[in-house]
Amino acid sequence: MKEKTLQKKKKRLVFRSLMLVFMVGLAAFALIANGKEEQTVVAKGEQAPDFQLKEFTTDKTIQLSDLKGKGIMLNFWATYCGPCKDEMPYMEKLYPKYKEKGVEILAVNLDSTELVVENFIHEYDLSFPILQDKNGEVMDLYNIGPIPSTLFINPEGDIEEQVIGPLTLDKLEGHLQSISPEE
Repeated sequence: MKEKTLQKKKKRLVFRSLMLVFMVGLAAFALIANGKEEQTVVAKGEQAPDFQLKEFTTDKTIQLSDLKGKGIMLNFWATYCGPCKDEMPYMEKLYPKYKEKGVEILAVNLDSTELVVENFIHEYDLSFPILQDKNGEVMDLYNIGPIPSTLFINPEGDIEEQVIGPLTLDKLEGHLQSISPEE
């Protein structure tokens, strides 16, 4: 009887030890994985990572590096995001003026349903490029969390500013002026 109890205790000890090693391994993996993610955060002053996405209305592919020499407003949004909807009219209002000054507005959509986005584009009568990031690859590349999130990229391709949350008309215009090659 004593030997049976001793065997059970030994098995329990081995099982618990294996579980502890497994849990420590999981914790180490989580720390290493999170550490790598934090290194990929795109910050002010860094070169904007290159990408290419299709535009909704024309099906044309736009590559960020092709726009070097222009100021770029890179806005991440979705149709289900109320604050995103609020800032779209401001972007549309300023687009013609700043396009002439060498600034391009790129709105990266994170919705998966094309019809909803196309209806949104027509409803708001948007003329700037709306890019499709169905799989969230560019969102991940730029480590975007809450939306709307907007990056302002200078003509050299460096990130001037990142704004998380909605932009007012005045703030938007100030940021567009700061990345304009003609200012």
